[in-house]
Amino acid sequence: MKPHPIASQEGWLEARLALLAQEKAHTRAGEEIARQRRALPWVKITKDYVFDSTEGKVSLADLFDGRSQLFVYHFMFGPEWDEGCTGCSYLCDHVDAARQHFEHNDLSFVAISRGPLEKLQEYRRRMGWKFRWVSAANTDFNFDFHVSFPPEREHEGRITYNFGTIDAIPDLDELSGSSVFFKDEDGQIYHTYSAYSRGDEVLLGAYNFIDMAPKGRNENGPNKNLMDWVKRHDRYENDGHHAEKPCCGCKTESKAA
Repeated sequence: MKPHPIASQEGWLEARLALLAQEKAHTRAGEEIARQRRALPWVKITKDYVFDSTEGKVSLADLFDGRSQLFVYHFMFGPEWDEGCTGCSYLCDHVDAARQHFEHNDLSFVAISRGPLEKLQEYRRRMGWKFRWVSAANTDFNFDFHVSFPPEREHEGRITYNFGTIDAIPDLDELSGSSVFFKDEDGQIYHTYSAYSRGDEVLLGAYNFIDMAPKGRNENGPNKNLMDWVKRHDRYENDGHHAEKPCCGCKTESKAA
């Protein structure tokens, strides 16, 4: 880390109060954005989507599980993949603890991927997750919500993602995102919201802890994002007590703290 300014307690408090004013403004701005998000117009879902689940074939309506709201996480796990995306796994490590609360506030959760159900469930067991995960392998759901991109869906090397067009990523036909749905008393389902790319980064609770610490996200590798350090939680090489990389780049053995 670079040398950091050192202040007296009084100097620190003055700087902290100045930052507090900005934090409060940020909170108020976030509340207004959330209000506008809830005020977005809705779109009727008119297509019958059927997914593969551990209970057999299920519809989008079934995924609400008796609630009126449904949060879908578009988890990157393609048909030929053997394990899920590292970043999606990082996000989904946050789900089960929160889920026990938001399910009591009329919101269900499901992860949806194009991978075959058997692979999804095997990976779910490996990661120790309990949330529902279904396969969209036999439906257009992932294509309609612009998170799957087989070669025939590309147009001159461009794909539709995050409400615009971007360059297709070589050898990658899946991307992530989140979508929210509402089901009224008559059973009509509406699409109310979707977020892609960094749009659903707010779900990464670990970042909120890290962002309060002096080093912040410390994403200084070639990717300049979480892929510089995040691993699937069963693939970290030590217990986290000695996360510092040796300055010479050599490997050292981790010792118990």
